[in-house]
Amino acid sequence: MAQGWQIALIAVPLGLAAFYVFIIFRYLYGWRLLPEWNIPAGFQPKTKVSVLIPARNEAGNILACLESISQQSYPTPLFEVIVLDDHSEDDTFFLVKNFSQTRNNVRIVRLNDFVKSGDTQSFKKKAIETGISLAAGELIVTTDADCIVQRDWLALLVSFFEKKQAKFIAAPVNFYGEKNLLERFQSLDFLGMMCVTGAGIHLRTNQMCNGANLSYPRQVFHEVGGFEGIDHLASGDDMLLMQKIAAHHPSGIYFLKNQNATVFTQAKPDWKSFLSQRLRWATKSASYQDWRVTAILGMVFLFCWAIVLSPLAVVFLGWKMAAFATTLFLVKTIADYFFLGEMARYFRRQDLMKSFLASQLLHLAYIVCVGTLANLIKRYEWKGRRVK
Repeated sequence: MAQGWQIALIAVPLGLAAFYVFIIFRYLYGWRLLPEWNIPAGFQPKTKVSVLIPARNEAGNILACLESISQQSYPTPLFEVIVLDDHSEDDTFFLVKNFSQTRNNVRIVRLNDFVKSGDTQSFKKKAIETGISLAAGELIVTTDADCIVQRDWLALLVSFFEKKQAKFIAAPVNFYGEKNLLERFQSLDFLGMMCVTGAGIHLRTNQMCNGANLSYPRQVFHEVGGFEGIDHLASGDDMLLMQKIAAHHPSGIYFLKNQNATVFTQAKPDWKSFLSQRLRWATKSASYQDWRVTAILGMVFLFCWAIVLSPLAVVFLGWKMAAFATTLFLVKTIADYFFLGEMARYFRRQDLMKSFLASQLLHLAYIVCVGTLANLIKRYEWKGRRVK
């Protein structure tokens, strides 16, 4: 009996390690298969676009966001920008109002005119829903108020949409301007997320995305009932909506692979804001309709716990098991090095690999801590609100 317990103590972590290596290289394989999209020669756009930007207390970011969007190569008469001011307590509304006076295609809407502060905890979903109800565009594009976009962003999204007749398009999101190890760790982590997102969509193995860079036809949003059924959650305006659309149009979900389609934002500057953000993301995992996403996240979570707990094998089975504990960590480290190294080269962020080893330790702590807390904490603070 004791011998069987000892075998399990070794076999289970090794099985998790094997799964981790398999899934990492499976995603790399899918990323390499994913074709890069470029704007076709002679592209003549005809789609009207509505860019929706929910904003709450974003006075420090919103003008840079709007300025980057106003410099699009996409024809100005074919797109509008609607900023949804979510009960901001700073100068967000007035900054956008002043900006809109010099831009005919930019306007701001007070969410307070449609939703009172105590009526919901799904403010971002309500903002997007309100924006869609006011939008004139056939294609809805969403980004965040703390993001900046590149010149060909809309041209890439629309050309892809018109060619593929896509029902939902996810596109890259990366960080920039890192100032410390925590921010560089987040940038590396996001590079990995882009591989998982793109490869998972292309291989039809999982549906993931980021709300800072999404697009979908307004008609499809209404067809699936919008956020109905997921509107009780504060988060999930991206992945949960994506999974609803995928259930109706499984072959209509795409990832747009092109560096110039990347939306940039800044990493969280401190542990408090970082953990708050990631807890907000993690708490919606129980609502994922795609069981494969939950299964993969669960296996990665268990593998990281196995690495953290592997020194116990030394306690129970002697120092000869130190090599076992070291092996588990090395398996993850080597797999991640190839994984993140390729993504860093693609997005031209090889500089981030200088922080790779330190980021490995942070990644272990992050997965174990956030994964555990997400199952214990159902309420968290976001944008000055306590939500769940």
